[in-house]
Order: sequence, then structure tokens, then C-alpha cells
Amino acid sequence: MSSHAILLLSCPDQPGIVAQVSNFIHRNRGNIVDLDEHVDKAENVFFMRLEWELNGFLIPREALDAAVNDLARPYSPLQCALHFTDIRPRAAIFVSRDSHCLYDLLARHEGGELEMEIPLIVSNHEDLRRVADRFEIPYHVFAVNGRDKAQQEAAELRLLRQHRVDTVILARYMQILSSQFVEEMPNQVINIHHSFLPAFVGARPYHQAYDRGVKIVGATSHYVTADLDEGPIIAQDVMAVTHQDTVADLVRKGKDLEKVVLARAVWAHVRRRVLTYRNKTVVFQ
Repeated sequence: MSSHAILLLSCPDQPGIVAQVSNFIHRNRGNIVDLDEHVDKAENVFFMRLEWELNGFLIPREALDAAVNDLARPYSPLQCALHFTDIRPRAAIFVSRDSHCLYDLLARHEGGELEMEIPLIVSNHEDLRRVADRFEIPYHVFAVNGRDKAQQEAAELRLLRQHRVDTVILARYMQILSSQFVEEMPNQVINIHHSFLPAFVGARPYHQAYDRGVKIVGATSHYVTADLDEGPIIAQDVMAVTHQDTVADLVRKGKDLEKVVLARAVWAHVRRRVLTYRNKTVVFQ
């Protein structure tokens, strides 16, 4: 399969943006294979994702980034990012003791569903090393505690840079990342939260839900920011429950939901289908 280029762009809405960009691709003998756009009327912001084939494209790949920036400059202020489908994101998965999200991500990756590289798994416990070994992925333990958290996070970041990691997936990683860590990887750290945010925050969420007699349980996947659980939401879903469900039933159903929602968010991220703006996302399907 030939390599494709993907352009993600957001800027103030104005006439002619789609025409200008598509004409640029046409003039340079490119073939557009996917184009989606959205206008936030309240904010007057235009969002676009455009994907085209590079086979036969007149502009050399090494000059394409500069050419795209020149094309987009009149629409300033803007956010503009260029990606290539043959350069896969390199993702590190962070885990603690729960294995359900980790197993699900690794199985989907092995089956070809998630187009990314997984050079390493990071944990604050030894418990899931057996899972990493089964999938032949290096497993690194950083036993974070209150006294040495800054040093351990610095070591983790050095490891991520060493392996050229550009995406971190928190697959039920039960540690709060510092603002310094998050600021180094903006919109690159994906978390799964065990509720339909904002609701039942804090400890024992399923017990809180059970005590309230809820009729749905939910899960939310979002980019991590310095504000805990307040980052841009990528994916959410809910599942019906009844008065007959026990706490154990809620936990089981919640884990199933967490796996699906996290995988959905990771899929959109690695396929370059997410744009962020003012703590919100536009996710092109």
C-alpha cells in the first residue's frame, strides 16, 4: 500500500478553505482519499482532516511540510499538523495491577487493529510483567512513591525519549502524573476513567454507583492535562444496569466498557483523527 499524507488543520472559519487545500492537492497531482470537515459555529472555528496518496505527488516528501505551512499561513491563527501513514505512532503503555485494558490493547495491536508500535510497557508494580513477557514487549518498573516521584518521572521521560515514544496510554495506571510530565507531552497522554465524567469521582466509584441505584455505568477516555480528569474528551460510552446487578456485576461491566472506550480513543488518536481546541476535541470518524 502506498503511503498517504494526512493534514489536520483548524483556523477561523472563512470561505474557500476546502477549495484552496483541495486545489493544492490537485495541482500537484495528488489523489484525495478522505476529507472531513466541521465548523464550530459558536466559536467560528473550522476543522479539517484531509488524506491523500503520495504516489506520484509532485512535491517531494521532505519539502511537503514547508509547502503545507505556506498554503495554510493566510488562515492564521491556525493549528496545522502533517502526518504520514507509513510512520506509525510509538506508544508506551503505562499500567499498575489491573490487566484488562492492557490485554485488550495488546490483543488488538497483535491483530492489526491498532496501527502503532509498542516499544515498551511501564509500570509502578511487577504484577503485569508476565503479560508483557507473553507479548514479548520490554517491561520497565518505576516504583513511584511520594518521596522520589519527581526523580522517577524524570527517569521515565528519559526512557520515553530514548525509545522515541510520542504517545502514552494510561491503561488503568494508578498514579497521578505531574504537570511537568504532562506539559512535556501535550495531547499525547491518553487516560481511561472509570465513569461517565463528571460523576462518581474518587475512590470506589462502582460502590458509589451501586449505593445510588444507577441505571447506567460509563467510561471516559481523554487526553491528560494538569487538571486531573478535566482534559479533552476523546471517547465515551455507557452500559445499562439494573437493580439486580451487584457491585461485582458493575465492576465486570465497567471493565468491559473501559476496554472498548480506551481502544476507541487510541484508534482515533493513532489514525490521526483527533483535533483539540479549548479543552474539547473534534473526532472525525
